[in-house]
Amino acid sequence: MRVNRISRARTHAAIGVSVAALAAGVTTGAGPAAAQPKAAAAAAECSTAYKIEQKLSSGTTWRMCWRYDSKAGLTLENISYQPKGESAPIKVLNSARLGQIHVPYDDGSVEYDDLTGFGFAQGLMNLDPGECPGGTIKSVKVPDSWDPDHPNVNGLCTTTRSRGHAYRMQGDSANKVYQAQGKDLLVYSVNQVGWYEYMTEWRFQDDGTITMNLGATGSLSYEDYDAGDGRGWPIGKGPRAQATSHSHNAFWRLDFALDGSSKNTVEQYDSTVAAPAQGQQAPTTKTTRTKVTKELAGDAKSYRWWRMVSATGKNADWHPRSYEIVPGPSTKYPGRSFTKHDVYFTEYNQCEQFASNNTGNCAAGAGNSVDKWVNGQTLTHPVVWMNVGFHHIARDEDQQPMPVHWQGFSIAPRDVTAMNPLTPAELAGQNGHWEPGS
Repeated sequence: MRVNRISRARTHAAIGVSVAALAAGVTTGAGPAAAQPKAAAAAAECSTAYKIEQKLSSGTTWRMCWRYDSKAGLTLENISYQPKGESAPIKVLNSARLGQIHVPYDDGSVEYDDLTGFGFAQGLMNLDPGECPGGTIKSVKVPDSWDPDHPNVNGLCTTTRSRGHAYRMQGDSANKVYQAQGKDLLVYSVNQVGWYEYMTEWRFQDDGTITMNLGATGSLSYEDYDAGDGRGWPIGKGPRAQATSHSHNAFWRLDFALDGSSKNTVEQYDSTVAAPAQGQQAPTTKTTRTKVTKELAGDAKSYRWWRMVSATGKNADWHPRSYEIVPGPSTKYPGRSFTKHDVYFTEYNQCEQFASNNTGNCAAGAGNSVDKWVNGQTLTHPVVWMNVGFHHIARDEDQQPMPVHWQGFSIAPRDVTAMNPLTPAELAGQNGHWEPGS
């Protein structure tokens, strides 16, 4: 079945790469200048063609390099964040990219690993200028292109977007309102795998948050029809044309380097809520911190969260800088061992590159999926693998074309700066236990 999906993707890729280069904002090349991330580096280290640098209207600047991997597709490296008031960029990540898209079908007939098994990277699509309003479309040289005579694809958009209120606060006087509209740097590409088109979106907010989303659109595959076993949903006239339900289990791989060091530490926080004690008006909530010193397969639940803590950097209040992992909505797929957990913290290993069907499995005896890598190693250079699932039960509205359905998560700054990085100048002195009139 997937052979037909590959053929369709190849056909579209061959057509797409023959389109003439866009006139505005196109750069060419195969990848960044060969340079591994340096622990002490804060700014992006790459040639101009592979550098993304954007100062947002609020004063925040994001810097990073990009390259295009032959299986993972768009890969962002040396990512740093510099809000107004900071004298130098603050490095956040060595690298960030997709780690796998695992697609099992409900009838048990097939399952796919789209990154390592079915040409995700080779399906990079050309973007029309209208898809990147106000931005720049960069040309990407696709490794192992299905059309080797035309490997360059105008497939990487960088632009800015408004996201609505960043904050709003009524001032001391009735006619004074502090409010700001948030701005994002948006970096995205579109890859076709068979009938699906995946939108890989990265949003770098002016408050320091990074949001990673995978959107699925395109068409329902004709191969998904007529399951005939109760595992599909009718999308044709009456009971006909039943589209087979399936899951999209998306993994992201994040290699942190807070303040330029990969020697970050992982902390898990759990809160418990007890009934009100005698004389209390409300229940009591107690939060405990657990330092995660060894590899972990973690499960998200109410009142639980994790953060990655800098080993070297503190903000102006002398608090260690960190980033909190903020999971998005997820339907966890229990059918495979590697999808049974929401997050994995593993010790860095150059052989461990993809969460399933791991083609980077170069070490003798290494497992083929991320769950096999959690084997008791001490974490000195932790790598985060985030698993976000979506169970796709088709509906009439999925045709034609199919609206985008999104899945993803965020990492949010926690004590990276001493105050809100978007604090207006009039409120800059209100740090700590400030009270009106004090």
